[in-house]
Amino acid sequence: MHALGNEHLSKAEWRTRLTRARTDQTAESHAQEASALVSAVSKVTATTVCAYLPFGTEPGTTALVDALAAGGARVLLPVIRPDPGPLDWAEYTGEADLVPSTMRGIREPGGKRLGTDAVGAAELILVPALAVDHRGVRLGRGAGHYDRSLVFAAAGAALLAVVRDEELVERLPGEAHDVRMSGVLTPARGVLELPM
Repeated sequence: MHALGNEHLSKAEWRTRLTRARTDQTAESHAQEASALVSAVSKVTATTVCAYLPFGTEPGTTALVDALAAGGARVLLPVIRPDPGPLDWAEYTGEADLVPSTMRGIREPGGKRLGTDAVGAAELILVPALAVDHRGVRLGRGAGHYDRSLVFAAAGAALLAVVRDEELVERLPGEAHDVRMSGVLTPARGVLELPM
């Protein structure tokens, strides 16, 4: 849990360290973790889920979203808008309907845009993160899309940061505008409630 070290690093230092650790992960290890995440999320039930498509070195694969849909959930995925505001959302109807996003390497649904407040319909929201701490403080990539979007989440919605097991750390630097996670999803530990 503390393999990544010092809790007194700045956000930039954390991002550098975490990104390096993800880059160093083997393809085999990534595939094993992705499979474990699918198993863990298959046990979760929700009518509507806001999720995302992992890309690059992020934990998971499209199979994570497919497992949610196979479980009967209506799955909404983010659509990155050209302005720096909150995310738009669109329903996931299968991998064949995904199109390239305006951000390189990211795919999104090609269907109807549902608006920034569509996240309010979800009981469960999976949130990408580089790390999360025991208090629910999440470290993202720094663009702020999710902090601006999660203010539209319904009260009581489960906000789960999806991270590798060693990315659940004791303490991260946090700010007043950071939206706290209510839980975390990791490959080995599954879903855990926060704060711990």
